[in-house]
Amino acid sequence: MTPRRIVTLETPELLAQHVARFIADAIAAKPDRFTIALSGGSTPKRLYEILAAAPFADSIPWERVHLFWGDERLVPHTSPDSNYRMTCEALLDHVPIPVANIHPVPEGLAPEQAARQYEQALKTHYGSEALNAARPLFDITLLGLGENGHTASLFPDTASLEETRAWVVPVIENVPQPRLTLTYPAIASSRTVAFLVAGGNKASVLRRVLDGDRTQPAARVTSVGDLIWFIDKAAGG
Repeated sequence: MTPRRIVTLETPELLAQHVARFIADAIAAKPDRFTIALSGGSTPKRLYEILAAAPFADSIPWERVHLFWGDERLVPHTSPDSNYRMTCEALLDHVPIPVANIHPVPEGLAPEQAARQYEQALKTHYGSEALNAARPLFDITLLGLGENGHTASLFPDTASLEETRAWVVPVIENVPQPRLTLTYPAIASSRTVAFLVAGGNKASVLRRVLDGDRTQPAARVTSVGDLIWFIDKAAGG
């Protein structure tokens, strides 16, 4: 099991501010390309809004930052259900990040085709067909936690949980809309996996995950680097 660290903040706002500083400091500490896998959800949205404002918008070297998404609904980028659209509105429309550094999930493709195309985009960015634990794919992978224990689009009782080779897979069972998700091996190829969990409604499932209940998909996440849980006081119970 990957050693984990739990960082508790008083409120969701303080959590988002703390993680923004954490990300900015990590980017500053690495002089070359910095790759982040983004998450959807309300807590990351607030994080992105903070990164889009002073002091981060002007101080982060956005030309070195590359952004992918940990999961996405297979909807048009303009859809209100799109994680990409949310990120654009909260962050990307407000910072000087080059368009070439933004790598959204492809739209308008069948689920399997979209998964293969996005996996190839990751492999091209990484420069290899195989993951190497000594050279992580992502510098930071941001994850959330659903009340059913899911993270990214790794939902209970879906085939994605058993994938050990592919980096990206479609998720079409037990979900209202087809999705793509990073798999456990791709998530694990991270210098830091950072969970962001806020709200008292997450307290019960968070306890199950932290207790190692492997029926909860989030409990099965590992990292070749650090595994950090950023939680607010309500989620921590």
